Amino acid sequence: MRRDLWITVAPAALIIGIAFAVTFYFVKPAPPRTLVLATAQDEGGFRYFARRYQEILARHGVTVEIRQTKGSVTSVELLAGDKAEADVAFVQSGTAGGESAARIVSLGSLSYVPLWVFYRGEPIDDVLGLKGKRIAVGAAESGTRALALTLLSVNGVDQAPTELLPLERDVAIEQLKSGHIDAVFLVSPAESPAIQKLAAAPGVRLLGFARGEAYVRRYPYLSKLVLPRGVFNLAADIPERDVVLLAPTANLVARDTLHPALAYLLMRTASEIHGGAGLLDRSGEFPAPLETGFPLSGEARRYYQAGVPLLQRYLPFWAANLVDRLWVMLVPIIAVVVPLGRAVPALYLWRVRSRIFRWYARLKEIEIQLEENPGQQMLEDMLKRLEEAERAVNRIPVPLAYAENLYFFREHIDVVRRRLVRRLSGAPESRDVVTQPPERPSEHMP
Repeated sequence: MRRDLWITVAPAALIIGIAFAVTFYFVKPAPPRTLVLATAQDEGGFRYFARRYQEILARHGVTVEIRQTKGSVTSVELLAGDKAEADVAFVQSGTAGGESAARIVSLGSLSYVPLWVFYRGEPIDDVLGLKGKRIAVGAAESGTRALALTLLSVNGVDQAPTELLPLERDVAIEQLKSGHIDAVFLVSPAESPAIQKLAAAPGVRLLGFARGEAYVRRYPYLSKLVLPRGVFNLAADIPERDVVLLAPTANLVARDTLHPALAYLLMRTASEIHGGAGLLDRSGEFPAPLETGFPLSGEARRYYQAGVPLLQRYLPFWAANLVDRLWVMLVPIIAVVVPLGRAVPALYLWRVRSRIFRWYARLKEIEIQLEENPGQQMLEDMLKRLEEAERAVNRIPVPLAYAENLYFFREHIDVVRRRLVRRLSGAPESRDVVTQPPERPSEHMP
């Protein structure tokens, strides 16, 4: 009986185990609870944004470790390569990653971070007028320096006698105010107090890009914006005219191995932080899938097309992720477990019955011989064989739930035995009625 049970259950258990093993191969692992965010300290307002992300993700049980870098170039380097030291980073659009950045993807643009060119002297309307000046272009590994050198070189302004100085932001601002340098390139949000104070500083002018449309055609990661007159200070009329600005974007980039659940959580956080209106941004304009210099990730593309995944709209982050991972387990349950749940009992019943039904061949053989009018000796031998078959069947182990099959076979033996006994006694045979097996109560219970 146990052997029949094992022969029936073992293959089914093996099939179920294989199905679950294959399914587990495709189940995404749980997202990590720690995320390393690389950000430049004095670039694009990234330090402020990093703290906001840290606070919001902590509410979802994710700890954000902020890794300070010297600029966007360094942040990209931390993401690139096989031994990445960060998971995500804030970088300025246009930051070149090179071949080492092949595994970096964009989660979207977060805001405009305009390029501000403040200078001293006579009014000019483009960087061409800065030739021969002393210009602070930002620290060596900053995105500000990379953008400044791009614009200066394309205009031929980066050669002597122009002097390019790798000054930090605060130092450069002070030297411009004091007259020690002629111009400074800064990349910062329009809401930055430092930018608004510098715009109101005596003797300092804000450069407007008269050829702004040409620049954005040449460099798709730049946008042409207009800073309205008086937006900084209406009473003092600062700035005193509309100013055309060129603006890269602040972007959230990540390794292509970032867990999808964390990618969606980061983009939800980006919508919460960057979705409002600003001096240069319209409400709902960001985050957005703008040109960043890195390919847009698959999760980001789906997010901008369809929004937040359904589960994350109604469940907490970890609960939604758990359900998202476990629903895959329904595949083996529906495709394997349910059919086997019906097939295994039927197979076990067949094996139990088969051990009894094989004796029906012996019973049928005796009945056929009985129809040939055998002699007395043959009848006694047939009766002996019938009793041997009955004893053998009685020794077959049968579970109580299937004992009715055994008793039904013994009833058939009794039918044949009565015919044999009547034939041996010379009494006329009469037709015996075989009783049908009783119906099982469970099959008709409501």
